[in-house]
Amino acid sequence: MTTVSMTVNGKQVSADVAPNTLLVQFIRENLRLTGTHVGCDTSQCGACTVHVDGDSVKSCTMLAVQADGADVTTIEGLAQNGELHPMQAAFKENHGLQCGFCTPGMIMSAVDLVKRNPNPSEETIRTELEGNICRCTGYHNIVKSVKAASENMGG
Repeated sequence: MTTVSMTVNGKQVSADVAPNTLLVQFIRENLRLTGTHVGCDTSQCGACTVHVDGDSVKSCTMLAVQADGADVTTIEGLAQNGELHPMQAAFKENHGLQCGFCTPGMIMSAVDLVKRNPNPSEETIRTELEGNICRCTGYHNIVKSVKAASENMGG
């Protein structure tokens, strides 16, 4: 077992884990933060996307020990003081979700996109979100949600 310590959603956490524990397993099983979803276990779907030190990462591709000392944000950490993050609010207002399984990872990837590109075009949004699979929608309302959020986030 190895001890890992990190900040998750602004809170310092520490636990003993097996060296091969994936970050997604640590988040879900050790911390009981189940908003980060496990979809494919092969890094194809993006449902497990979180932010590690400010960058979006598919947490099924990273070991918990690699995140030791890092600042990790999950979907549960986006809302502040009871207020949805602008991206969360935009997904809600623009019907950017159906079953909701892909939504946490989609939102986390979209927040990172808008941080890097405050005013993305529809083409850029579609290209940037290619690593996140939604099996329910045609992506139209997801793109609409990201565009609306980018405007609300200052883009």
